[in-house]
Amino acid sequence: MKKLLMAAAVAAFGLVGTAQAETVKIGTAGPMTGQYASFGAQMKAGFEMAVKDINAAGGVLGKKIEGKVYDDACDPKQAVAVANKAVSEGVSFMAGHFCSGSSIPASKVYEEEGVVMISPASTNPKLTDEGGPNVFRVCGRDDQQGKTAAEFIAKEFPNARVAIFHDKTAYGKGLADEMRKRFHELGKKEVLYGAYTAGEKDYSALVSKLKQNKIDILYLGGYHTEAGLIVRQMRDQGMKTRLMSGDALVTQEYWNITGPAGEGTLMTFSPDPRKNPAAAEVVKKFEAAGINPEGYVLYTYAAVQAWKQAAEQAKSTDPAKVMEALHKGKFKTVLGELSFDKKGDVSLPGYVVYEWKGGKYDYYKKQ
Repeated sequence: MKKLLMAAAVAAFGLVGTAQAETVKIGTAGPMTGQYASFGAQMKAGFEMAVKDINAAGGVLGKKIEGKVYDDACDPKQAVAVANKAVSEGVSFMAGHFCSGSSIPASKVYEEEGVVMISPASTNPKLTDEGGPNVFRVCGRDDQQGKTAAEFIAKEFPNARVAIFHDKTAYGKGLADEMRKRFHELGKKEVLYGAYTAGEKDYSALVSKLKQNKIDILYLGGYHTEAGLIVRQMRDQGMKTRLMSGDALVTQEYWNITGPAGEGTLMTFSPDPRKNPAAAEVVKKFEAAGINPEGYVLYTYAAVQAWKQAAEQAKSTDPAKVMEALHKGKFKTVLGELSFDKKGDVSLPGYVVYEWKGGKYDYYKKQ
């Protein structure tokens, strides 16, 4: 917070140069490279379109936006380095990060340096439970997401033999543990609980264990790459076990990995923003540009929209004032009208269940 006071003092005494005042720097950070790069591409697309649209409409308070894209590769150490680089380059707002394991440590840098952060995608409760007043998110939380999954499985598959596994990441373990907690509250008990290592190619030992225990549903806290490989390897062993996971499966790349083996995969995600009437015009823009606004494209776009409107409500792009406006205001975005609570969590509806069929995902419909 000390940097906020310094920034306010500098501005008050007119020490900010004219050239600097003409633009405002904002950034997005996520896995632009690595095995989760498809999500980085989603964030980049949403961010760049938002910057383009805002600048075309005159910018923010007469200032043009300079958008900067950073790659944290979903690595916590790299995320901290990225956060420090963004601060040194004058970024006052960060629409990021993606992985909770990156967002949580990066948020500490932004808090110390007085930068506003709105994550489009990080769902671990710790981000806002332990984060400073500068931390917000436009997505839901794992304690909401895991609860939805547990209640769905208990209701739709009451007699299923369930296994719960996670990839040891902040996101994956957090999601699996929240699901397990609610599952137990409902009087249910999993047959197996354990962890696997992300980044491997051969999960035959895990698959064999699932097969030996006659698992009907595998609930996975982790990302699409490993989930896709596990599903394929289950089918290779003749298993019909159904996989269910969270919002990290919301990418076409999941089906590219599984092919028909992914048929019937279940996942939780927020109501599809592409179907929101408030997003119709923006969706057309993306489609005209050859971009499918799936997953976190519109969430990143909305994060920038919320920041822009907060700056207008505050009549300033000063982070301290924008921060205050974000906590108090309501914002019209492609996700619908939203606001933030004291922690920085969003007011939007929670999670629904989707099913992969024929290479696409849509809301689950009971057969």
